[in-house]
Amino acid sequence: MYTIISATNRIGSHTEKVAKEYQKILKTKGINASIFSLKNLNVLEKNPDFSKAENEFLIPAQKFIFIIPEYNGTFPGVLKAMIDISDVKRAWWYKKALLVGVSTGRAGNLRGMDQITGSLNHMKMIVHHNKLPISVIDKVMDEDGTITNKSTLQAIDQQVDEFINF
Repeated sequence: MYTIISATNRIGSHTEKVAKEYQKILKTKGINASIFSLKNLNVLEKNPDFSKAENEFLIPAQKFIFIIPEYNGTFPGVLKAMIDISDVKRAWWYKKALLVGVSTGRAGNLRGMDQITGSLNHMKMIVHHNKLPISVIDKVMDEDGTITNKSTLQAIDQQVDEFINF
């Protein structure tokens, strides 16, 4: 099972749109993937809503695609808080991760992907080498949230193919 994590709690974010694009691309390759969005999720404490989401999206997944926006040169605190309240052994240990950085700037959250890699490795996750920074996301995506830039789509397609075989 694949789970795509939209790693922000912001409503209407580019991150969620990119997560939906990855879901569509996986579907064309015969893979059904769920999207686990952090919006409207209380991650300050373990609660019944989080436990339900953890049992539905995290624990059964073997592969994760993290869509991570850049927040002040790193990844969102809501992502770290979500990881911190999860059952680390059941949700993360020995599972595989693919990282996608999203920013309106020029670096595509390279620093944030490097920083989260250290945390994921500490949790015994296997992180795929092809970490894709998607820069100027507001320029490569149309108003409906569809990525229209051909080179970005090619990079995503290659990354996803590699991850499927990973």
